Amino acid sequence: MHVDHHPLIQDFPELRSELQRLRQEDQHFAKQSDEYEALDKRICRIEDGIELLDDVALAQLKQNRVALKDDLARQLKIAAGQCCGCGSSCGA
Repeated sequence: MHVDHHPLIQDFPELRSELQRLRQEDQHFAKQSDEYEALDKRICRIEDGIELLDDVALAQLKQNRVALKDDLARQLKIAAGQCCGCGSSCGA
């Protein structure tokens, strides 16, 4: 069974320029986005049967991916001026 990847650029196409800028200018963001992409690829390998992992461990990896993506999305929105950084989805 083929599983789709969830690359950041696909999930946030409207924030493409901020994504590219942060990857180049913010070392912490670049490291987190690299970790996210590697985690996403690993999850896809597991779901495709290429790599083996039990269901509990896979569920934990997926939770980690969601948490990482949420943090990256918050940083992207702040960089785009869509959020004040308050921790909620304020849209300010």
